[in-house]
Amino acid sequence: MFWHPFHWGFGFLGGGFLMILFWLLVIGLFVWLIVGISRRSSNMRHIHYGSYRTDALEVVRERYAKGEINKEQYEQLKKDLS
Repeated sequence: MFWHPFHWGFGFLGGGFLMILFWLLVIGLFVWLIVGISRRSSNMRHIHYGSYRTDALEVVRERYAKGEINKEQYEQLKKDLS
């Protein structure tokens, strides 16, 4: 029996090329899923906060809760942002 490149499948053009194509498709699908998930979470954050003013008030509340600003500063910033 003689060996030739088409003995087990289609040689490099069939087996090797299809394997490379398969892994490129798997990696591409993985990247597509990661990008889609990150875009969806980014969009959900914008929907949650709604506007810049709401986002800024949230930051001020967090800073007050952490003790980075005192009550007078908190009230002044809240008044400025409203």
